[in-house]
Amino acid sequence: MKHLILIGDGMGDTPVPALGNKTPLEAAHKPTIDRLCALAEPLLVRTVPPGYPPGSDVANLSLLGYEPDKCYTGRAPLEAASMGIAIPADGAAFRCNMVTVRYEDSDRLTMLDYSAGHISTAEAAELIAAIQDACGTERLQLHPGVSYRHLLIHHGATPQGLRTVPPHDWMDQDVTEFYQQQLAVPHLAKLLRCAREVLAAHPVNQRRMAAGKKPANGIWLWGEGGRPQMEMLQVRWGLTGSLISAVDLLKGIGVCAGLEAVKVPGATGWLDTNYQGKADAALKALETQDFAVVHVEAPDEAGHQGSPKDKVQAIEDFDSKIVAPIAAEMDRRGQPYRLAVAMDHYTPIARRTHEDWPVPVFIYDSRGTGKRSGLSYTEAKIKAAAEELGSGAAFFARLVEQERRHG
Repeated sequence: MKHLILIGDGMGDTPVPALGNKTPLEAAHKPTIDRLCALAEPLLVRTVPPGYPPGSDVANLSLLGYEPDKCYTGRAPLEAASMGIAIPADGAAFRCNMVTVRYEDSDRLTMLDYSAGHISTAEAAELIAAIQDACGTERLQLHPGVSYRHLLIHHGATPQGLRTVPPHDWMDQDVTEFYQQQLAVPHLAKLLRCAREVLAAHPVNQRRMAAGKKPANGIWLWGEGGRPQMEMLQVRWGLTGSLISAVDLLKGIGVCAGLEAVKVPGATGWLDTNYQGKADAALKALETQDFAVVHVEAPDEAGHQGSPKDKVQAIEDFDSKIVAPIAAEMDRRGQPYRLAVAMDHYTPIARRTHEDWPVPVFIYDSRGTGKRSGLSYTEAKIKAAAEELGSGAAFFARLVEQERRHG
């Protein structure tokens, strides 16, 4: 038996006036997802336990059957695992976004774009290298990632009481309170101010502004934590597999779970990602492995940008370029398989940030066994008809039709 989870990050939403008061899932043309959902078991899954922030880190750990209260240490450590970057035993990793901010004065600022206009990986790598050369120290070391997503490795204990926040939760808002907390830590203040000077003068930003693009004029630290400890899926559930995603967070979860984190050329995490490459990678993995996860970031990014048009397109692309070719090829192979279509959390366009509500999921079984919902895949229809599961671990056990092997 083969198993798949296909994740449209942040697909869930609330009715959007620009879409005729439909959600993007209701407005999108997604024939394969709806066909499979009608033949599948519908579920509501609580991917974010009480007391946890509704981030993609916690929510995707849950979708892979993990209990965050037993293994979660922060977002950045998972990204470090993907990038093969060691975290000191007495230190931590911070996520380091390239951002576009408006500086009101030397110490006040507004968050304009958490992604610096979805800066390219090549441009961002130049900028991170320049900051590291000018501002890095033995204690603070920067490492380039994908697009706007980078890491800072902090040697030694992190400052007590420091509160960091995800920049995508504060779009077009004053973030001075959080910025000043970092400025209150002398070595972080020196890094932030040095980075601002480097970015202001760098040719990459001069070219971006000349082309009418947003400059990456600041860095933003958040999601810090120490080394994670996770039991591998082969031990936990007896599965071998691969995880396919453009973003280091998901690939890091895969690495910590003992999955092969497949690198797909041209996978960007946005609408221009290499969908075919991701689908092909999952199908290739399933030739020899039990399990594959395909994660698509674009619906979440569109939600953070507040763009109904982009979110509908992202969902339609997820259907036609990921779910449809994977299901068709699995049917052609004639092997029995169980396929879940899921989101990790909601990212409502009206809020432009995540919500911790239980998410609609379905599990399709190619053998034709189990419940058949008769429903299309929308938030309201699944919520009205589905059984609610209290954790991702319960969902994963349902997917693989077994109880957890240990404790």
